[in-house]
Amino acid sequence: MGRAKAYLPFRGGTFLSGIADTLGRRCHPVIAVFGFDAERLKQSAPLTVLPVENPNYQNGMLTSLQAGLRVLPETCDSVLFTLVDHPAISPATVDAVLESNAPIAIPRFRNKRGHPVLIRAEIAAEFLREPTTSKVRDVIDRHAREIDYIEVVDPGIWDDIDDPALYEKLLAREAARV
Repeated sequence: MGRAKAYLPFRGGTFLSGIADTLGRRCHPVIAVFGFDAERLKQSAPLTVLPVENPNYQNGMLTSLQAGLRVLPETCDSVLFTLVDHPAISPATVDAVLESNAPIAIPRFRNKRGHPVLIRAEIAAEFLREPTTSKVRDVIDRHAREIDYIEVVDPGIWDDIDDPALYEKLLAREAARV
């Protein structure tokens, strides 16, 4: 992207503030994990999030998930996680995913799965035991039969804003929505 995606302008705030607001309606705490340039970026985090640094971010997404899981309260029985480049996830999607009692719940729209992903404490513990050379998908795939796919009407679950063209496409979709 050429700049921190977490702070791209979106819906009157930023990607991160929007996600924090959406998740914060039902999730506590809301944790934001920062990798590259973490010290500077953590200082700009919304007050509603617990900023966490992942010093091993170069090793992949699993290490960021592990960094966030390490700071969860011990009483936490489930975790909802997403990527910062999925800023348009609807509150209704969050609500629908959180209603699942499955070990893993993943929203699906038009037969394609997306974010946010719900995992129960036993799956979170498995992620923490996973070697940093693994991928998040490795744990998810091991539990394929236990996944509850939640059907939603939310194209925001698919967003993967990795370049300026995709960002412009997202902004155009938002403008058409209003």
